[in-house]
Amino acid sequence: MKKYFLQTAFTVLVLISCSNENSAVHTVESMKTPQMENFDKAFKSLGDPQNRPTEEERKRNTSELSDRRKAILAPASKEMILSTGVTEAELMRKTGGDMSQIIVWATQIYMQKSDDIRKNLKSEK
Repeated sequence: MKKYFLQTAFTVLVLISCSNENSAVHTVESMKTPQMENFDKAFKSLGDPQNRPTEEERKRNTSELSDRRKAILAPASKEMILSTGVTEAELMRKTGGDMSQIIVWATQIYMQKSDDIRKNLKSEK
């Protein structure tokens, strides 16, 4: 009887431990805003075969994204910026509609929100 009780207690502890670990992972994902998720997806889509740099783009050998690849990131970048309460007019005034500036600004916002999520998770532990 003791043996069954100890085995059951051990099994319950293992299951609880695994579920706590699993919920921590889900917490990080669940704390991301839809705009952050879209921004992630846009960046990941640059690795898709149809979105990779063309031979011509590689020959230029610059570290800057091509206009074609910037256009892939621009909608999610604008969405990220607008989610902070910035108006479309303010966005255009500050960036002049330059896709590079929009992407950089959105990346800064994304990084700040990610840092905030990490800080919140640390404070919960």
